[in-house]
Amino acid sequence: MNWPPRLLLYRDHLPWCLDATGARLDEAAFDALDWPRAFAEMAALEGGAVANASENRQVGHYWLRAPERAPTVGLAAAIGDANLAMRELLDKIRSGAVGNDAGEPFTDVVHIGIGGSALGPQMLVGALGTTDGFPVHFLDNADPDGIHSTLAALGVRLRTAVIVVVSKSGSTPEPGHALNLTRAALAALGVAAAPNLIAVTTPDSPLDRTAAAEGWLAHLPLWSWVGGRCSALSAAGLITAELAGVDSTAVLAGARDMDAWTRETHPWLNPAALFAGVAWIAGHGRGDRGMVVLPYADRLAPLSAFIQALFMESLGKHQDRDGQVVEQGLTVLGHKGSTDQHALVQQIRDGRDDFMALLVQVLDLRGDGTPAALAAGDQLQGFLLGTRRALTERQRAVLVLTVPSVDAYAMGGLVALIERTVGLYASLANLNAYDQPGVEAGKRAADALLDLSSRIRGKLVAAPAHVETLAAACGADPTDVLYLLRRLSLTGRVIVDGSPVTGLWRLR
Repeated sequence: MNWPPRLLLYRDHLPWCLDATGARLDEAAFDALDWPRAFAEMAALEGGAVANASENRQVGHYWLRAPERAPTVGLAAAIGDANLAMRELLDKIRSGAVGNDAGEPFTDVVHIGIGGSALGPQMLVGALGTTDGFPVHFLDNADPDGIHSTLAALGVRLRTAVIVVVSKSGSTPEPGHALNLTRAALAALGVAAAPNLIAVTTPDSPLDRTAAAEGWLAHLPLWSWVGGRCSALSAAGLITAELAGVDSTAVLAGARDMDAWTRETHPWLNPAALFAGVAWIAGHGRGDRGMVVLPYADRLAPLSAFIQALFMESLGKHQDRDGQVVEQGLTVLGHKGSTDQHALVQQIRDGRDDFMALLVQVLDLRGDGTPAALAAGDQLQGFLLGTRRALTERQRAVLVLTVPSVDAYAMGGLVALIERTVGLYASLANLNAYDQPGVEAGKRAADALLDLSSRIRGKLVAAPAHVETLAAACGADPTDVLYLLRRLSLTGRVIVDGSPVTGLWRLR
């Protein structure tokens, strides 16, 4: 046996390792993939080509950790200026040089964002936040009960909370609702909102203009060439992470070094290429196998959701770049090991053979260094290796990714590795990984249904009506009308005589 096998990819000077020896990889099929095109497309993307053709945009999140690689001096300078502005702002907040309108120093952070605008910072804060940093509270949904619960738990400390509002477009509804409710809670505490607010958004967006007009504490750029799901290492993720005690300089350094490794154009020596190729071949080039992600470390639990968002939003596409219907995608599930191996591994091993497993091992888990802590860490590794063996015994595909530790440098490397893996997989599948037409379709449908709710109430002003009558009058689906009426009823705006389905609806 030749040792090490080429399916065991490691890095000499750091204990990173991607083990594909259990991935059932057809090595000839891997060699036959169009790697020259994939690497050329990635190089063109980093060089400033329009990589998101459907939106006519460059894709430049790689420049955030290496501004010198930006295609123009102006872009490099803009990234440097934004980093400097963020650093100066962080210094003022942490030193107490700025505070709320009563002059009180800040004590907490409220992060308002949705999707990628929350998942990245949630992962960094969950993995790396320290007791030396500010407590962080996330408002990442338009659920009024959830928002109220978070703000109520903060109580009077909301007065001294820095409120980071992230919205690339500056008009995304969910952050807008969370912001409005937060403003109201601040007003109830007798504090003006503007001195507490920081906007992270595209320059000259509606949110950016509001921040400037109202005199917010700051507004930082999230450029059009940074996709929301790739914004973890922009101000969208790093300002909140820094305030939580994360060393963002080390995060960026880890990402920059991983970028250098994953630019390797020999696919067997590139961990992102090996990862992408394994996933591509395991799913027969169609995503026939999904992926279960099990990080064996509590602090990496948010990594599963981050990977899920990057893979599924980037690769779940109806058409390829040539306009051909392909209905591509790669389903990602998971949370953490060893907890979820009890819930998931049974089916992966003994049930349908439609998932591969990605097990993430943290090499340096030692807790407080006591014998009991070391024994617990040994047991955790035993669970991981036992899961690997149980899966390989059944000829089920499994990858093991070993990271050195859960620190800022390694987290930057993880983000960069996943980003590059998705980009290379998309090239193999001939997909635009950087648009999200399905997400935009859902937003348009939500706007239309909110308008329909208003029109229904307008029809009821004239006279009570049944569901089917309202649907016909509004040119709408009766089931949609029923959903909206029941919401309006439960919130006290309409009432029904009789059954919700067949009864007569009227305004309250």
